Amino acid sequence: MTEKINIVTLGCEKNLVDSEIMSGLVHERGYTLVDQKEEATVIIVNTCGFIDEAKEQSVNTILELAELKESGSLKALIVSGCLTQRYKAELMEEMPEIDGIVGTGDFHNIVQIVDEAVRGSRPVWVGNPVFNYEEALPRKVSTPRYTTYVKIAEGCDNNCTFCSIPIMRGAFRSRSIESILTEVRTLAAQGVKEISLIAQDSTNYGTDLYEEFKLPELLNRVSEVEGIEWVRLHYAYPGFFTEELIQTMADNPKICKYVDMPLQHSEDSILKRMRRPGRQRDIRELIARIREVIPGVSLRTSLIVGFPGETEEDFKRLCDFVSEVGFDRLGVFTYSNEEGTPASRLPDQVPDDVKEWRANTLMELQRQVIRDRGSRFVGQVLDVLVERYDGRSDVYIGRSQFDAPEIDGEVFVKGSNISIGEIAKVRITHAFEYDLSGEEVLQ
Repeated sequence: MTEKINIVTLGCEKNLVDSEIMSGLVHERGYTLVDQKEEATVIIVNTCGFIDEAKEQSVNTILELAELKESGSLKALIVSGCLTQRYKAELMEEMPEIDGIVGTGDFHNIVQIVDEAVRGSRPVWVGNPVFNYEEALPRKVSTPRYTTYVKIAEGCDNNCTFCSIPIMRGAFRSRSIESILTEVRTLAAQGVKEISLIAQDSTNYGTDLYEEFKLPELLNRVSEVEGIEWVRLHYAYPGFFTEELIQTMADNPKICKYVDMPLQHSEDSILKRMRRPGRQRDIRELIARIREVIPGVSLRTSLIVGFPGETEEDFKRLCDFVSEVGFDRLGVFTYSNEEGTPASRLPDQVPDDVKEWRANTLMELQRQVIRDRGSRFVGQVLDVLVERYDGRSDVYIGRSQFDAPEIDGEVFVKGSNISIGEIAKVRITHAFEYDLSGEEVLQ
């Protein structure tokens, strides 16, 4: 019997790429991929283990899906991803519902793991997380046909005191430019127009493989691939954001004027305890330089509140920093005490209720900031990648280069000569809290 396989992806877009590779491998093996979990004979849950909330979601999802062994067709439940890399022994001992696990460095063996799990052997494939995507593997893209993600590196060497990524994903390792370009060409031939280059630390790209910062060259070469119209960059580590990178982003019209640079905090004492690069003065100078060289750039960052030792005064100054800098997009996380990380052993842990209050306060402050930032687009003509049509409101919905898929704002467009998956010229007429609206500009 041909197994029917459903893959459930939790966590970040890096996990999504891994799931798409597993989909390609099981499809190549001859198994049938199904969208409905109730139809599946095998379910693979690709988990996230980054923070407590993500781990809880992963465990709850595993338990919920395990019920399909009674109510559905499920024969084997396989768990992959960061949670298994970190907690393989605990999962296999404490969750008999699991029929096999695979870590972040072994998922390319998913076909053999499925075969073993179906036979009832409860396979455990969790070794060193050293897989680096250099080998050409089949991949079934699950994002809309016009946009997708490409991993340019895996792992991280920065050793921030709060982060468990090096434990789960290993040391930083770049893919070769040639392997990335081969994948991008394949995706472009399938109709992809927007490529989002992702890594835990994208600005460090190439230093291990070529002994120099190679991200500017990579961005330019990806943009030269026929069919690619937008190249977007995610997770730019501020310590490695070079002047050459700034100039490259400014000069190349295909590179989205969008910087996703997680800063984590503003205060020098907290940054030092986090083991983050530079200090607030360096951050302010970098942001000022980016905005000077790339006019109109959209800046996104993420911040952590409630890190051990964060005082009320630290938090107040963080709020002042957010108000003064004026980020276009901002994500706020409460500090998660991750076992095995240096920060988990620090004194002066902040109570959970205080963390939540600070997160809510900071997001409310950001709502006020973004109202002012969005209004600058009114009257401008923007390129908008059209993603869907809302028949009830008779509007098309898409994104400009200033907004990443899934996480940022959208543009609502009135027009008649518009195609989904194409880039339209849109004159912006209104700015809302996170979104824009406008009218198609006929060419």
